[in-house]
Amino acid sequence: MGSELSRRKALKTMIAGTAVMGLSAVIPAQALADDLISPPLKGNVNHSVCRWCFSGIPLADLCKAAKQMGIKAIDLVGPADWPVLKAHGLDSSMCNGAEINLVDGWNDPQFHPQLIENYSKMIPMVAKAGYKNLICFSGNRRGKDDETGLKNCVEGLKKVLPLAEKHNVVLVMELLNSKVNHKDYQCDHTAWGAELTKRLDSEHFKLLYDIYHMQIDEGDVISNIQTYHPYIAHYHTAGVPGRNEIDETQELYYPAIVRAILATGFKGYIAQEFIPKQEDKLLSLNKAIRICDQ
Repeated sequence: MGSELSRRKALKTMIAGTAVMGLSAVIPAQALADDLISPPLKGNVNHSVCRWCFSGIPLADLCKAAKQMGIKAIDLVGPADWPVLKAHGLDSSMCNGAEINLVDGWNDPQFHPQLIENYSKMIPMVAKAGYKNLICFSGNRRGKDDETGLKNCVEGLKKVLPLAEKHNVVLVMELLNSKVNHKDYQCDHTAWGAELTKRLDSEHFKLLYDIYHMQIDEGDVISNIQTYHPYIAHYHTAGVPGRNEIDETQELYYPAIVRAILATGFKGYIAQEFIPKQEDKLLSLNKAIRICDQ
């Protein structure tokens, strides 16, 4: 799917910390108007937004607009761009840059040496910058059954978890759908991710529950959030189908989902990861923030 190819390209670029920027990108004047900050947000949700979805907007401009909207952080930003976030008083709510890619992950021992090297370098950098979460991926099955994938992930991740614990960094594995966007990805159901979290038995390994992806692969979003919330450190949003705006054009009702998340006592970030279809992308982002501000 085109949107996922875009994400992979953007993530590959941002591993070096540099976002993909469209040369013709401009922020619409109305997106910086006073109505973006009125009425004030309720303060119950820590709002974030994924950088790659707004890669056509220079990062500094996205940060300025995000601050006006009440967004506290930017997701999926690498070390080279952390100074831009700091200059605007924004958190890096989900750091990236240690992963190889989305398909070569911890479930395959052939990638362990490179992953251990990458994460051993990145974990202290995340901590030194004052950040908390660092993303990771299971990788594709490539014929491995669930049990084999679990055992391989445990074996590899146990090599870096002591370092994460020492630096108070949380490794966060993202749940992705394998039905539409990420064919063959192994961590494609919440139960599998929760089992991995149980086996690792560390507060420094958790899950990124992507609402869009899990609606596609398993549904029962609110029920699964209620069941598995102890294992979840972070949430991503997007509309289903299509991964676009989270408004009335799609099938999920985000106000109820966010209220269910808050009812679990969740204090982390909820990050917008939709690809805006509307011409004024920042107004779409502002609307999504308001929808999720419960």
